[in-house]
Amino acid sequence: MKLTHNFSFLLLLLLVHMSSKHILASKDSSSYVVYFGAHSHVGEITEDAMDRVKETHYDFLGSFTGSRERATDAIFYSYTKHINGFAAHLDHDLAYEISKHPEVVSVFPNKALKLHTTRSWDFLGLEHNSYVPSSSIWRKARFGEDTIIANLDTGVWPESKSFRDEGLGPIPSRWKGICQNQKDATFHCNRKLIGARYFNKGYAAAVGHLNSSFDSPRDLDGHGSHTLSTAAGDFVPGVSIFGQGNGTAKGGSPRARVAAYKVCWPPVKGNECYDADVLAAFDAAIHDGADVISVSLGGEPTSFFNDSVAIGSFHAAKKRIVVVCSAGNSGPADSTVSNVAPWQITVGASTMDREFASNLVLGNGKHYKGQSLSSTALPHAKFYPIMASVNAKAKNASALDAQLCKLGSLDPIKTKGKILVCLRGQNGRVEKGRAVALGGGIGMVLENTYVTGNDLLADPHVLPATQLTSKDSFAVSRYISQTKKPIAHITPSRTDLGLKPAPVMASFSSKGPSIVAPQILKPDITAPGVSVIAAYTGAVSPTNEQFDPRRLLFNAISGTSMSCPHISGIAGLLKTRYPSWSPAAIRSAIMTTATTMDDIPGPIQNATNMKATPFSFGAGHVQPNLAVNPGLVYDLGIKDYLNFLCSLGYNASQISVFSGNNFTCSSPKISLVNLNYPSITVPNLTSSKVTVSKTVKNVGRPSMYTVKVNNPHGVYVAVKPTSLNFTKVGELKTFKVILVKSKGNVAKGYVFGELVWSDKKHRVRSPIVVKL
Repeated sequence: MKLTHNFSFLLLLLLVHMSSKHILASKDSSSYVVYFGAHSHVGEITEDAMDRVKETHYDFLGSFTGSRERATDAIFYSYTKHINGFAAHLDHDLAYEISKHPEVVSVFPNKALKLHTTRSWDFLGLEHNSYVPSSSIWRKARFGEDTIIANLDTGVWPESKSFRDEGLGPIPSRWKGICQNQKDATFHCNRKLIGARYFNKGYAAAVGHLNSSFDSPRDLDGHGSHTLSTAAGDFVPGVSIFGQGNGTAKGGSPRARVAAYKVCWPPVKGNECYDADVLAAFDAAIHDGADVISVSLGGEPTSFFNDSVAIGSFHAAKKRIVVVCSAGNSGPADSTVSNVAPWQITVGASTMDREFASNLVLGNGKHYKGQSLSSTALPHAKFYPIMASVNAKAKNASALDAQLCKLGSLDPIKTKGKILVCLRGQNGRVEKGRAVALGGGIGMVLENTYVTGNDLLADPHVLPATQLTSKDSFAVSRYISQTKKPIAHITPSRTDLGLKPAPVMASFSSKGPSIVAPQILKPDITAPGVSVIAAYTGAVSPTNEQFDPRRLLFNAISGTSMSCPHISGIAGLLKTRYPSWSPAAIRSAIMTTATTMDDIPGPIQNATNMKATPFSFGAGHVQPNLAVNPGLVYDLGIKDYLNFLCSLGYNASQISVFSGNNFTCSSPKISLVNLNYPSITVPNLTSSKVTVSKTVKNVGRPSMYTVKVNNPHGVYVAVKPTSLNFTKVGELKTFKVILVKSKGNVAKGYVFGELVWSDKKHRVRSPIVVKL
């Protein structure tokens, strides 16, 4: 789903819906999730207890259908472990009647979500593994060996070397998961890949009957293996892509145990994952014993009680499980960020200091550096005619289709033996190259638009090709139009390290502010998400195109799907090193140690050479070697999140059922800006002064911290007290931040600053975001 809605309209829509109980879809929906909140299981959850829950679901729905038998036929999932609810085939009117029942928290359609990769259409690339923590700093964490990382995605390719179990001890005794391979005898788990399940009933409810090929957790798409190995793949030496990027592949927690939960399937109208399946996977992963759940998927912003990922991750947070989610690939537009619940870690995508360069050399001697992972190359130094693809338009094709190099849009007579310049957008980048090759073209130049700017991605093209920035694309077009016989050469791909500037925010990375809860800065953090090398499936080509016969055991993909598991892996290391830390403390350590500077050094930029803001990168680009020793953390618990929901306007009875206990909202309700988050966000500084209260916990040695503030433009920030003296580990100190609008004419809009606590060894940084 593309998150490009009008901000003010959606905000109004969400506020209207939050004042009532539910959001329901149109009458086209045929399956719904009925959500009751949390279970009241006492002690170990037994099979008998889960069976009793199923019976209550059948009885409940039967009271509406008039027949328990009809209810049993309608329900295709009963969530019986930690999440209380069911998914069923219902018509709209019946769903509406159920939604009015006092025991129901929400009823929402079994919506389609999508994976946050840009591989199929507008982004695909590789990774420089420089983010991986050094052995000396993380030795005590044993590279996450005691941690179990679960991945909700397209499953796993178990034969990949990234999931070998050499050197690992017995599977942790607390693990309750299974290897669901009864209908796929070729699928095997081990001491590394300790569990695998598949969930497709929600998908089947939308697309119809599924054949037996769907009854396996095997990854037939590549996305799941890629994300899971990025989070926790074992050390695999000698990895490369067509000879480029040579090195040892490894995940963030390379010795962690992993489990795959297949919830995403062949796309239907661009979406692969359904709410009902996502909830079922969360319920299982929590029960199985996961420590970290990595979720590289999402949908449109909606009320937290109607959001399967928000619901599932809340129940995980109750069990102190860290949930890491991708921010989405709908940038660079504002307010496109998804997965914005404060109990999640939300991750944007940025570049690394490695590229796969392929130059375009023109007949006038000019060189333009692009990127490519083409598996073939032109003869050395041989030049060929170059032309704009629109001038090779087939007779019955539109000019736009030819400009985009869509299949069937090019005239073979005009194309043969030439390098064609194709416009980026709409159809797949590799597909454009195939259109050129089918027309007899010898090579392709992919030109960026102004929106994609400097985003250069290394695709495994099927012919010699390179991609250029928007500025260089313009220069090439000018040469072609002003030269009688323009010629060019494309150099073979090569691996370049030490790229500057890096990191740069990817243009596709979804941006804040959040339209659901603008008081919380989202995304929280950014991590490598462009040109990421990781494990792949042997079932499809690196381009996922049927015409491509090539197979790779490791592949190159881009997206916030790829940046998310980077943070999941780091969270796994922190979980092993500090098993008593809460998910909020782990998030705080990652956020407050991040950097907002690139390697020039200078402020992190976006793809159009403009200074990026916290709405792109959150607290900044992750620095895992600093996260292991943050000094101070901003901690939060479930009660804090529930009070946050109270302040958002959810009613007390809903929240009590949601939490599974008799919860009473604090009186008076907390100010939304006072949630003890590692960032400070004031979405409306209309009054003369706003006071924010925060509490930090010492997780290091006794020390004296002093504060330094970089004021947002037009805002004066005062902190009281200006120093905090900690004498022991675990000690808490509270401080206040007073924000005052400057006098005089100040431009309206968002402004940004930072607050830093430092004891000269630690630098605990929080972004400040204020709307004037």
